[in-house]
Amino acid sequence: MSLSDRAYQEIRTALMRSRLKPGERLLLRPLSIKLGLSATPVREALLRLVSEQALTLDERGTVVVPVLDRASMLEIRDLRVDLEGRAAARAATIAPEAEIRALEEIHGGIVAACDAGRFQTAVELNERFHFALCAMGRLPIVYQFVASLWMRCGPILSHLYDNGVMEWDVHPHVRIVEGLRRRDGAAVRRAVEEDIVRGGQELLLYVEGAGAE
Repeated sequence: MSLSDRAYQEIRTALMRSRLKPGERLLLRPLSIKLGLSATPVREALLRLVSEQALTLDERGTVVVPVLDRASMLEIRDLRVDLEGRAAARAATIAPEAEIRALEEIHGGIVAACDAGRFQTAVELNERFHFALCAMGRLPIVYQFVASLWMRCGPILSHLYDNGVMEWDVHPHVRIVEGLRRRDGAAVRRAVEEDIVRGGQELLLYVEGAGAE
């Protein structure tokens, strides 16, 4: 991995795991120091992310984490439902038990983190859950598109728990695991949709509130 690729991966992960916030300015020198890299590979990584529309440039040419509006958030949500649901439904036909068990363990970690009030950890484990599930579908192009969508919505994922942990009769992650074991692709797809749409209500509320400020 080149230094530019390393910088790209680290910044991308920070976006996807909500370590960078909407409107945050990414100044080259401080970011280079933080990453322990010289300015050139960090600049290349930032420009690459700008070209992918995961970051943007302000009027002074400073790289900024974009602020999502409601229309963009809804479009990202609907695309995630389609693409993640597609990968998950395929995973139900081919996923080995070891991968299903690993997915179940990640969800257990999310529950434990929420119970302990460690919501940043829960956000990061939730990202791991969704990408592990997507990878199980063995659809690499779909996986790449999903990663691009997560880079765009990742900076607001810390707001998943603004009003605490949502109460579920049965959490969609549990139904996903059960559906995978039953080889029921339709049930898995429905659970993915519920998780993204209903589980992401706080994100939509946040975006709507931010737009009203």
